[in-house]
Amino acid sequence: MSGPERSAEDTTVYKVVVNHEEQYSIWPERRENPRGWTSVGVTGSKAECLTYIESVWTDMRPLSLRKAMEEARVSRRPEPASRPPEPAEESLPVRLSRGPQPVELTLRPERTLKTLVRQVETGYVHVRFTGTRGGTELSVPLEPAALDRIKAQAERGEGTVQIAGGLTLDYVPVRCVADIDLATFTGTGQLEIVASEARA
Repeated sequence: MSGPERSAEDTTVYKVVVNHEEQYSIWPERRENPRGWTSVGVTGSKAECLTYIESVWTDMRPLSLRKAMEEARVSRRPEPASRPPEPAEESLPVRLSRGPQPVELTLRPERTLKTLVRQVETGYVHVRFTGTRGGTELSVPLEPAALDRIKAQAERGEGTVQIAGGLTLDYVPVRCVADIDLATFTGTGQLEIVASEARA
């Protein structure tokens, strides 16, 4: 913007004006501001007003452009994580392989030695890991070499019997090993992940 043409000796008093985009100009003081422009309170000769504008108008980009560029820059900045990601929940085979766990034999229809002997004769026993949510019951196929020993101990009904057998849990081949007190049908047990399959 510029005022009307002046002679070489311009004695007009000017004022500095600014618009909503923070762009500056000068305008004759005696004239009404153009629409959309506001006086900033600085008046003087053309040279004085232009010197003032040069000192304050250091970024020639319109205000709307500056804001848009700042918003774009902020939106590209990665947001800080509010909290570290939670570790993935361990699979059941891995959890039950981390040391001895509380277990019990599930005997149906009644918890007796006679029921246990009948179960052993089928080649399977039911071991329940009681420390998991809701309990995890596994049908454990007994290793053939141990069948007679386990049956004999169950018939005597004394001491602790070791039950062991391989099965698949959540698609992972494992071996279940449990030591059971024949007086209470409870004890400790854990899973052993079959190494050759675990490496596959």
